[in-house]
Amino acid sequence: MDSGNVAPDARPALSPILRVLLGLAGAIVVLAGMSYARELIGPLALAAVIVIICQPVRRPLDRLGWPRWIVTTVVIALAWAILLIMALMLTFAGAEFTRLVIDYAADLRGTAENVLTWLTSLGLDGQASDALSSLLTPSTILGYATSLGSGVIGVVTALFFIFAYTIFMAADGARYGRAVSAFGPSARSAMGRFEHFNSNVRRYYVVNAIFGLIVAVADGLALWWMGVPAPLVWAILSFVTNFVPNIGFVLGLIPPAVLALVVGGWPMMLGVIAVYCVANVVLQVLLQPKFVSDAVSLSLTLSFFSVLFWTFIIGPLGAILSIPLTLLARALVLEGDPGARWLRWLSGDTSVTDGADPGAAKDPARPAAGADARIG
Repeated sequence: MDSGNVAPDARPALSPILRVLLGLAGAIVVLAGMSYARELIGPLALAAVIVIICQPVRRPLDRLGWPRWIVTTVVIALAWAILLIMALMLTFAGAEFTRLVIDYAADLRGTAENVLTWLTSLGLDGQASDALSSLLTPSTILGYATSLGSGVIGVVTALFFIFAYTIFMAADGARYGRAVSAFGPSARSAMGRFEHFNSNVRRYYVVNAIFGLIVAVADGLALWWMGVPAPLVWAILSFVTNFVPNIGFVLGLIPPAVLALVVGGWPMMLGVIAVYCVANVVLQVLLQPKFVSDAVSLSLTLSFFSVLFWTFIIGPLGAILSIPLTLLARALVLEGDPGARWLRWLSGDTSVTDGADPGAAKDPARPAAGADARIG
């Protein structure tokens, strides 16, 4: 009889702890599985993002009465065009970068020796100066270029699977739009969350593409005027790295700055750094994060952490897909739980306080706000 009195008292104290532990254990298992299957997860996530971006093309064509299979074909063709343009840009940039390293190998060696002499004159430890100067050796930079090239080849190889994914996802996008009519008001809340997620993803990439294009043009013209070789390559690099939140500026600066040091010495290198600081820091570091945060309702801290986290989980593609993956995790884990509203607000989701909460229960008597929702 006494044991029966103890058990009810123990359950309320243990149950939340057990739920947290079980949730953490389940999350670790899922993330470990995603990391193990990163070569499958990465292309799948990339294909999903591209289909989400292209999906709005479907709506005006549907209103014009086009057959559904033709509309789906248009979405697939647009997705494939984006993929091919991305692949060609990356292939061109990687090939040109490798050619530049080979052409300037002797100059890179001379620059590395000069840097080593300068570091030694400053009294730095020999091991530290060797480590710093080794970053400018042709073999190190060529190794980086080779790894970049292999990464590009890996992406191109994965295009076959991405092409297949886009076909299936675009076809499913037309079917998911009929969920509310098929299942009634009970599906309205879930479809509303999907539509909210898709809209956030599209806004995120539109904002990044606009800022990336501005930065790429500014960097390319400035580098061309300064006489830095291959300004088009560095403009492409600026555009691509702009999709990596917070740290993309640094990734896009290092290669042209090193090349400027080789061909023009310290003055040209400092000029390149000054140009990037004026254009990239003002746009990418000061202005763009605010626009992105407002567009996707994600805090700046979580945006920065998501880059590191998803890169660790699924590799380099995780840096570009970090924001959509974080938004998806929030939509699946938090937006369906009324008790998690404060966690969503903490993540930067302002819809929980402005009355536009996509996860809130919908009134069955109201028009189906998610009736035209699309999963893709």
